[in-house]
Amino acid sequence: MPEGDTIHRTAARLRPALEGKTLVRFEAQRLLGDRPKVGVEITAVEAVGKNLLIRFAGGLVLRTHMKMSGSWHLYRAGERWQKPRYLVRALVDAGDWIAVCFSAPVVETFHEQSAKPSPVDHLGPDLCRDDADLAEAVRRFARFGDPSQSLAEALLDQRIVCGIGNVYKSEALWANRLSPFALIGTLDEDGRHRLLRTASKQLRANLTTVQRTTVPGGLAVYGRDRKPCRACDTPIRRRVHGVQGRSTYWCPSCQPD
Repeated sequence: MPEGDTIHRTAARLRPALEGKTLVRFEAQRLLGDRPKVGVEITAVEAVGKNLLIRFAGGLVLRTHMKMSGSWHLYRAGERWQKPRYLVRALVDAGDWIAVCFSAPVVETFHEQSAKPSPVDHLGPDLCRDDADLAEAVRRFARFGDPSQSLAEALLDQRIVCGIGNVYKSEALWANRLSPFALIGTLDEDGRHRLLRTASKQLRANLTTVQRTTVPGGLAVYGRDRKPCRACDTPIRRRVHGVQGRSTYWCPSCQPD
């Protein structure tokens, strides 16, 4: 699943091609919600955690969530696409440029002025942003986190903070020498703040590069099952756990239970 840094990079790529342009064509066969009208201005492209938002004049917002399969591509008019048309889930044509979303399972629109909560209102602070409110995120640990829940599971709860996935969950916990399976209740407020600050720093350091790096040489633990820990040479371990069956990588020596 793309994490916050991937979605922010995607938004940065789409933004200069779409913002301020007029919508020439819109396609989305499985769209939930109202369709933007041809001729409307595309006012903004924004990443919020793992959600990509395209805003139109008048308050309509297109939201896509990539889950495990989706991706946005940007093409010049007439350029050959890299994926087949039957995988298209949304198409935003701004004339010179065409943004195409392939295989995303969530494609919907909502109105910003609506009295209903938007699909992103429940999200915690976005750790990819320089101005992410870490104090609010720490408060959300107590509000949404179950004291009997593991730290690894809590970091994936987008109500607490948004943008973290399996990669930065594993990397931030290793950097803080915390067991992924330690319970939320064992970590005090200062420890929670340090953990979130680390994750935010790691995410923001990778907003402009596809090759993720959290330590010299790449990643510390993620994707390195059975390889030696970069700090102590102990073989890295991997476990699938939690309600959603998500992968966690950790060093049993640096991060003892």
